[in-house]
Amino acid sequence: MYTIYHIPGKKIGVTRNINKRVTEQQGYAPDEYEVLLTSDDIDYISTMEIELQKSYGYKVDRQTYKNLINKIKSMNINATEQTSTFPCPLNKLKGQLMDNLDLSWETSHGTFKITKKNIPWILSNARTSMFNSGRCYIYNKALAIGVLTGPTPLAKKKKKSVKLKDDTKTLKIFSKIRDWAYERGLYAKGDSKTQYIKLMEEAGELAQAILKNDETEVIDAIGDMVVVLTNLAHLRGVSIESCIRSAYSEISNRKGKMVNGTFVKSSSAVIDNGPTTSYSSNGIFHPKAFKTTNTL
Repeated sequence: MYTIYHIPGKKIGVTRNINKRVTEQQGYAPDEYEVLLTSDDIDYISTMEIELQKSYGYKVDRQTYKNLINKIKSMNINATEQTSTFPCPLNKLKGQLMDNLDLSWETSHGTFKITKKNIPWILSNARTSMFNSGRCYIYNKALAIGVLTGPTPLAKKKKKSVKLKDDTKTLKIFSKIRDWAYERGLYAKGDSKTQYIKLMEEAGELAQAILKNDETEVIDAIGDMVVVLTNLAHLRGVSIESCIRSAYSEISNRKGKMVNGTFVKSSSAVIDNGPTTSYSSNGIFHPKAFKTTNTL
């Protein structure tokens, strides 16, 4: 028996086990979704899912449920030197991964296995293929690192429903940026060097906005820099999310103090009791507020 379910404000989908797919895998209680239709006819269900998605105003699946099921029964993961490609679109990936737990595949970075622990990482970092919208992929090297460092913060926060919604929206912004870049051929024709140059241009605009105290331009420039950094990271084979997590992991337990408006690590600087001054032979003033023992 096939069931078309509706999660208000989220999606319309099809499943053969509504409790497993919607409650266990997606985390929605029975009173948070509704059953729209049930049938043993997969052709009918596949057609009605598309029609209902259109009528409710949701994003319409690129493949019908029937075609998707026929295609993914074996979950044939295509591994190349750099990527592993899943035979399904992003919006169907979670269910397919859960249905194929313990499936393993070989890559140039080792043997990977689908587990409940690495599924959150895969979902956070998978991208739609630029060659086939019905497929999505991940970078093998990034997965190898992700497996070693454990699940993403998003997975750890699943029980905090309010926080999860905010974090999910934030993560989706990065996905939207990458989708935007894909559609415009930036990843196919661009490279990290040109993105770095673009980043410097945006940094210059931010400096001008700060000097002019133009808050609107400051926000715009910071946003532009985040977009450029997201694309630069992708072109280097990593995700902006993993870069941010790595940076936060580095600074989260750092100790120190503010000196002249700058945070200085306690292990990196020796602070004088007070500022001293000196003058060169030509009378130029040189402030000496503190001494650093190594570069921050």
